Amino acid sequence: MSTRRMNEAGRRLLILLALIVVLSSGARSLLAQTRAGFVLYEKYCATCHGTAANGGKLPDELKMRQMTSESIYEALTKPPHTTLPPSDEVKKRIAGHLGERKVGVAQIADARLMLNQCPVNPPLGNLSSTPIWNGWGVDLTNGRFQPAKEADLGADQVPRLKLKWAFGFPGVEEVYGQPTVAAGRVFLGVDTGAVYSLDAATGCVYWSFQADASVRTAISIKPIKKPESTTYGIYFGDLKANVYMLDAATGKQIWKVKVDEHPIARITGAPTLYQDRLYVPVSSLEERAAGISTVYPCCTFRGSVLALDANTGSMLWKTYVIPDAPKPTRKTSKGIQQWGPAGGSVWSAPTIDPEHHAVYIGTGDSYNEPAYKTTDSIMALDMNTGKVLWSEQDTENDAWLSGCEGSKLSENCPKNIGPDFDFGSSPILRTLADGHRILACGQKSGMVWGHDPDREGAVVWKTQLVEKLALGMITFGGAADDQNAYFGLRTGGVAAVHLGNGAKKWFTPLTGPTTPGSAEDTGVPAATGETAAITAIPGVVFSGGWDGMLRALSTDDGHVLWDYNTAHEFDTVNHVPAKGGSMGAPGATVAGGMVFVGSGYVFGAGTPGNVLLAFAVQ
Repeated sequence: MSTRRMNEAGRRLLILLALIVVLSSGARSLLAQTRAGFVLYEKYCATCHGTAANGGKLPDELKMRQMTSESIYEALTKPPHTTLPPSDEVKKRIAGHLGERKVGVAQIADARLMLNQCPVNPPLGNLSSTPIWNGWGVDLTNGRFQPAKEADLGADQVPRLKLKWAFGFPGVEEVYGQPTVAAGRVFLGVDTGAVYSLDAATGCVYWSFQADASVRTAISIKPIKKPESTTYGIYFGDLKANVYMLDAATGKQIWKVKVDEHPIARITGAPTLYQDRLYVPVSSLEERAAGISTVYPCCTFRGSVLALDANTGSMLWKTYVIPDAPKPTRKTSKGIQQWGPAGGSVWSAPTIDPEHHAVYIGTGDSYNEPAYKTTDSIMALDMNTGKVLWSEQDTENDAWLSGCEGSKLSENCPKNIGPDFDFGSSPILRTLADGHRILACGQKSGMVWGHDPDREGAVVWKTQLVEKLALGMITFGGAADDQNAYFGLRTGGVAAVHLGNGAKKWFTPLTGPTTPGSAEDTGVPAATGETAAITAIPGVVFSGGWDGMLRALSTDDGHVLWDYNTAHEFDTVNHVPAKGGSMGAPGATVAGGMVFVGSGYVFGAGTPGNVLLAFAVQ
């Protein structure tokens, strides 16, 4: 490398490190995932910006959520906000909470500032010529099972996995996008709203793209046939309910579509790609905003699934979980108008059944009473029209809002608070040895349901995997081979369930080190449990834990084959300071003999992290 290029590289590194220090100082977590953002808004902003309090003269919370973090922060630095909120740190917390992205983070997320840019950017080859993990569930069934040929990693090799490289994400606290592996590249989105394309073998960076808000969905890729050539497009959503298509080779935006106009709508589940259609699930933050707030006009959001033309982004159909539009109901003691019905978020990637032209989804709880009959349900939609084919409700009367369990309750809270037994994970479609088919559906309660998709979702079996049903037991879902489904549990452990009859085959309790969030570091106990999505290859399941441990277990009996503690600092290939933390949402992905996993997840009790790890057999 010439002296000039070395000086330029050094300059970029100094700029990047300086910006990271500036933006990372202060608050432990600035993002909207945590309860702190809601509490701070209620404390410092609601008096003036509450819907009834301002008489429409000032923007309320819903209007401010349509602004960027930077514009909100700028307003907070000018009169009359110079002393309230009281500090610059709190101003940035509130701005990041409302804008769904850290203030100023785009300055440091740009891959052009990094020192390990790939020397060349060759065209992407045929996707079928190299191993691939595409989208959330690796295939349309959302089984999260990578076949032997694509995995290129045997159960006997897993104990020899070693860290090959680590990549640090500037300004990131939660690596809650899931790595997609295709054409020798890794595509991943993070909480800063940055999406990166990396070389799978070395971790060098090809490009980055800055979305409008945090990106927590897996990314899907498909060829785009043009008269002169074949290029590839990638697809994902962000936390402002935008769906994007980018050129996979360059990161250039091809189209962007806002799929829901509700100010708190978001895309948390990955859009599922099939042929020339993109099936998009829509969820929201309303169940958190309304439960904590005394001025929020609860509730108007309805979960939905929609189909987009993958080439143009145009909407083909949209189906709401709750078909009835919200109407005014009553007013609170502060004069805030209430609405209903609302709820039914679709948190996870739709499962596609081309043979029967169906889209299967799991739905969330209701936000008000009475709970609608399609909440906490498994539903089937016609993939061509969006028409509801059938719906089977597994938990009735589940009207729930966050923050409604204490003594100081918002008037938005349901009188009879439900258990919050959403389906937060995708139904897994499997064909049994006798030809019958099953949808294995993990519910947040800790119950796994077996639904028959060919008998209008009739319940074939149900299996309780925890001693006492409680919220958050199964969150981001399991994996399945041709015999069993495997689920991680918030209580700590992984269980195997027979697909044919629901019998529990084995359970392995898992406890780990107290490094992430340990009392020595933060004064609070370490977070534990296995809520991240499970990943399977022949003979092995991978599970990431809130304790920062990535483990591989035998599918035969659940014994641990290999483990790795991600909760420490890493030397990274891009020279960005990085450390691992909790793993509580996306799972590992496996392709071409390598295992990829992001480390860092907060959501209240977890430990931040900003690293992507790549493992290979040595």
